[in-house]
Amino acid sequence: MRAIVYSQNGPSDVLQLAERPVPEPGAGEVRVRVAVSAVNPTDWKNRSGSTSNGQEAEEQTPNQDGAGVIDAVGEGVAHLAPGDRVWMFLSAYQRPGGSAAEFAVVPVERVVKLAEDVSFDVGASLGVPAMTAHRALTVHEGGPSRLSPGALEGRTVLVAGGAGAVGHAAIQLAHWAGATVVSTVSSDAKAALATAAGADAVVNYREEDAASRIREIAPDGVDIVVEVSPAQNAALNAAVLANHGTVSVYANNGGDQVTIDVRSHFALNVRYQFLLLYTVGSEALAAAAEDITAALADGALPVGEAAGLPLSRFPLSETAAAHDAVESGVVGKVLIDVASL
Repeated sequence: MRAIVYSQNGPSDVLQLAERPVPEPGAGEVRVRVAVSAVNPTDWKNRSGSTSNGQEAEEQTPNQDGAGVIDAVGEGVAHLAPGDRVWMFLSAYQRPGGSAAEFAVVPVERVVKLAEDVSFDVGASLGVPAMTAHRALTVHEGGPSRLSPGALEGRTVLVAGGAGAVGHAAIQLAHWAGATVVSTVSSDAKAALATAAGADAVVNYREEDAASRIREIAPDGVDIVVEVSPAQNAALNAAVLANHGTVSVYANNGGDQVTIDVRSHFALNVRYQFLLLYTVGSEALAAAAEDITAALADGALPVGEAAGLPLSRFPLSETAAAHDAVESGVVGKVLIDVASL
């Protein structure tokens, strides 16, 4: 099979297209013939060595997310079978084989059925972004712990950076669950994308007083902030949070150190919830997979520019360029076409 591999950390040119034997699934594993692989920031960061996915193999195939068709199953796999369309997540976590290959062997608990009417592009775009967004929306002390239509009714959700992949999924899931969704953006073009994703209001923080505008939209304050840049947005969040508000932090864009005013956060009973999908635990991952599947059935998670998430495509042989595109901050989702299924 064709696979992208690397044996040392570094810039994208460490990625090489190679021929490798088709792997065999072991007990509790499935083999997926990959149609589309997706690139997330975590993928280029793992490759570069700036973060680690816990893998210490001599050779690694990158990319956590993808979609395709099950080709074979290992011993003990009962609810999935060859021919099933699926999406997969964290396929390279603590394992040598990610989705940037014609075949990927993945633990069965990281593989989810994909309905016939849902495209592989949508399936590959789920994984890290959608599951991170689900977790961010379900850690408020007053719940909900699960998402469904109406689960966030009466709540206001602020999504920082609504044009990013996680922000896009957070807007879609929060909208599906009935929240009033506000998103901050840095340009008119990104405002259009956040609106297309389902945001009820969009605030350009470079052109207006973001705190005043958000307070106009949500006089009682924001219940949940889905936060990509806590260092830069701490003061804004403090100005708009409701009593018992939660800041769900999933990234450190803009700096590693956060300074907050203790007294004001005391008064509002604020919760800062940090989250990392790799270590969030199997129960949270399983819950996210179930709720995302329900949202897909309702047509709540489309991709493409008309849905607020432009797609950039690369062939498998140009995976290095795909990584570079994500690292450079391309807007939207970067997908790799592996096979036509």
